[in-house]
Amino acid sequence: MKALSIGKVLITLVAIWATAGSYIFDWNHTHIYNPAWPPHAKFHNAQTMLLGTIIGLSSIWVLWSVKADAYYRLRIASALASYYWITQAGSLLFPGTALVDPQFAYLGQAPAQIIVDIVMLLMLTIGFTLEKKRISSNARL
Repeated sequence: MKALSIGKVLITLVAIWATAGSYIFDWNHTHIYNPAWPPHAKFHNAQTMLLGTIIGLSSIWVLWSVKADAYYRLRIASALASYYWITQAGSLLFPGTALVDPQFAYLGQAPAQIIVDIVMLLMLTIGFTLEKKRISSNARL
């Protein structure tokens, strides 16, 4: 049986959020059903949602199923789980991007995405550190 540890649980939670979070927050009138969005913008929204799903599921699979060195699995799973959050934060560097469309600015969600990015990356950092420490201590036994 696989060892259940706080580090693995934190990484798994971040991966699950990448897998499902965009469906919770994008499958509505502000994104996929937004009449102001042209079809190509909706295409890329759908692409991002599916990409989050694939990245999150891949991270979980590597962390819990792949038969390989524990530290290798940890590094790959943590990297995969970080990609969605890094790219979401990095998207603000592109011209014409914003955290929220002007017609929905009243919802007060502008900083929420960046806060979620920071929290998810912090959880990954803590999870990685704890799991690396656990692996190292098991290797010494």
